[in-house]
Amino acid sequence: MPSPFPLLRLPRLVLFEVFKSLNIEEKIKLSLCSKKTVTQINIARLYSQKVIVVLDILSRKIEVQSTNGKERIHIFNSSGTRTNIDRNVRQYQIGGRTVPVVFSFKSIQIFWKNNREGFLNVTQHLLKIFQCKISTESNCYYSDLYRPIIFELFDQKLEFETITIPLNGSEDETLWNQLSSNLGLVENLKIVSVDNLGFRPVFTSWPQNIIIFGSAWFTLEYLLACTCTIIILGASHLENKDLEETLKKWKTGGFPNLEYLSVYSRGITNNGTTILGMNPSELQGMVIRTDDGSKKATINTDYGRLEIFVTPF
Repeated sequence: MPSPFPLLRLPRLVLFEVFKSLNIEEKIKLSLCSKKTVTQINIARLYSQKVIVVLDILSRKIEVQSTNGKERIHIFNSSGTRTNIDRNVRQYQIGGRTVPVVFSFKSIQIFWKNNREGFLNVTQHLLKIFQCKISTESNCYYSDLYRPIIFELFDQKLEFETITIPLNGSEDETLWNQLSSNLGLVENLKIVSVDNLGFRPVFTSWPQNIIIFGSAWFTLEYLLACTCTIIILGASHLENKDLEETLKKWKTGGFPNLEYLSVYSRGITNNGTTILGMNPSELQGMVIRTDDGSKKATINTDYGRLEIFVTPF
């Protein structure tokens, strides 16, 4: 029987090349072998793949996927009820705890005493071996575990690829206040909200992109202050006069980061006030430019909708 290959005795640069050649599934499984292995992988982390860690808290599942979507593996957080009958169970150290683990093709099942511990420990382990951005499934906020897990991850100043935040009334004011100062760490922020929040959200930072489902509370004042690259507002209460002021600000050099703006609102009508001297329907396909000529924007309109695509000129 051949002796085990002394992987960790390889010269560091050679070892790093070995780690770089591993796919996501192989690297996760190798990292569970010993503390020395995960330490060496951690040292080489900057040479590692960039991955998106998707937390599906409601389904008790974590999906690790490559940024191009070609590789993925599922990690399931389970209770310990089956560990005494599954012959494939092995014990591994994760987050300083010894836990039962079952390996399958493209999936790993880990048995924890409670799911909050599972999500946080697995996420921390993944951060040691990959360059990670965290993302959440849109249904996660239906789980009681959502808030404590998200709070703790935000406290650690992690980067988020996509996060969905529910704002369903004044009971969510504490949630918002704890997260709003860290939105600069978020690439895509999705807000699912009701018309009357019962409080006034304050943006002390902005994400790169923002999508709001139910944006009645997102007034012209918010829009004029927004520094996002992509802004999508659904079920808005903005009117023609608000969008005219928005476009005028853009023409004079405002919204320097803006690449795309989309507003869906019943207040966008062909009856009454105009936008840039025209009814919204007359703006379809129009190209406008900033006063300094550095950018142009193409306007698209439909019933109750206005969007602009910005490009350098």
